[in-house]
Amino acid sequence: MDIEERLSALGLILPPSPQPGGIYKPVVIMDKWLFVSGQVPVRNDGTFITGKLGEDLDLDQGYQAARQVGLTMLATLKNEIKDLKKIKRLIKTLGMVNSAPHFIAQPKVINGFSELMRDLMGEDLGLGARSAVGMMLPNNVAVEIECIFEIH
Repeated sequence: MDIEERLSALGLILPPSPQPGGIYKPVVIMDKWLFVSGQVPVRNDGTFITGKLGEDLDLDQGYQAARQVGLTMLATLKNEIKDLKKIKRLIKTLGMVNSAPHFIAQPKVINGFSELMRDLMGEDLGLGARSAVGMMLPNNVAVEIECIFEIH
């Protein structure tokens, strides 16, 4: 089953692909590597999930925001490369969590993204190297994630 078939089987819908929030390319392809700029959680109505973890949002809300970033990223990839079957595997994830100073569960938040990728691509191809950090994010978005994928 490919990514789009798994999305359908799970009843998941890709949100609209967001427009760049600055001067950059959302996706850069170099040889067999696909570099994805930071993606944020876009709901199906086009609005962003915002808030600071440990202050405005709890762990479960952060997890769901990170999962939504996964769907946003796939929407961006589909917009850029047209066919998600071109994606071979996830190589590296950098997860950034908009965190209150006392919030220390950033890895658990980013699990929302990682578990979605695993569910869509399988254990071997959907999990890669990963970092999860806390910081202040633009426009108060809850989570931002960038990735590197290998493509066919």
